[in-house]
Amino acid sequence: MNKQIHVVVLMGGWSSEREVSLTSGKGVAEALRDRGWSNVTELDMDRNVAHRLEELKPDVVFNALHGTPGEDGTVQGMMDLMGVRYTHSGLETSVIAIDKELTKMVLVPHGIRMPAGKVVSSQSLFQEDPIDRPYVVKPVNEGSSVGVAIVTAEGNYGNPIGRHVEGPWQHFSELLAEPFIKGRELTVAVLNGEPMAVTELKPKAGFYDYDAKYTDGLTQHVCPAEIPLEIAESMMDMAARAHRLLGCKGASRADFRWDDELGAAGVYLLEVNTQPGMTPLSLVPEQAKLKGVSYGELVERLIDEALK
Repeated sequence: MNKQIHVVVLMGGWSSEREVSLTSGKGVAEALRDRGWSNVTELDMDRNVAHRLEELKPDVVFNALHGTPGEDGTVQGMMDLMGVRYTHSGLETSVIAIDKELTKMVLVPHGIRMPAGKVVSSQSLFQEDPIDRPYVVKPVNEGSSVGVAIVTAEGNYGNPIGRHVEGPWQHFSELLAEPFIKGRELTVAVLNGEPMAVTELKPKAGFYDYDAKYTDGLTQHVCPAEIPLEIAESMMDMAARAHRLLGCKGASRADFRWDDELGAAGVYLLEVNTQPGMTPLSLVPEQAKLKGVSYGELVERLIDEALK
């Protein structure tokens, strides 16, 4: 691999996941320099991003953005128009995978089990529950557990949900309502089409929300997960098939819930993340390390895939 080519690490932006993106991007840039890459530029994305990329003339962009517009196809489409090569998934895949309902439309017909649900207006939640409690509401087009709420019969949101109670209904006009699946939180990373491992996520309190993901010490990672082999194989197969069916490139991460009282029938894929984190707490680098792939080698593999 030619380590003299110009790599621009695109990060930051203005999404709710900006700080995580900055951490991912700085880690990527540092790893490349440590491995002898001599021409690495860090670019904190602003509204002049197209002009800046035109000035920098990268050979490849490492897309370390998280959330919109870096993960929803917007930035991908811009770079396609500019003729710039970039890591991770392309325009069409990004548009579908960021939208949880579109993802279901692609995956469920192929036998991948996902929770049933429906999109509702946030205003309607103040009149009645969209489905029986307990249920989960979350934004249709966000990642990293941004804006997720679990509504239970015993919870403090009210019944119906109080109009002035803090929750995702205060910040999004529409939400996806899905039945709450009890059980365990697990995830599978896929690298260049190959599933790597299953990690179980055990939050110290509450559930695996945004803070639990990115705050050191709030979640225990068990990798590989201590689950039956058939369950692990089922999740890895579903993650790899989802990666392929959606047309993902580079790395993706499939998040699961497993109701262990139901065995294999209790495995549900929740969503596929096409821009998984590259922070010290992130799951893709952790699983890569388990497979003998260092952080720096992981970064190089993603660049190599983008240049093909």
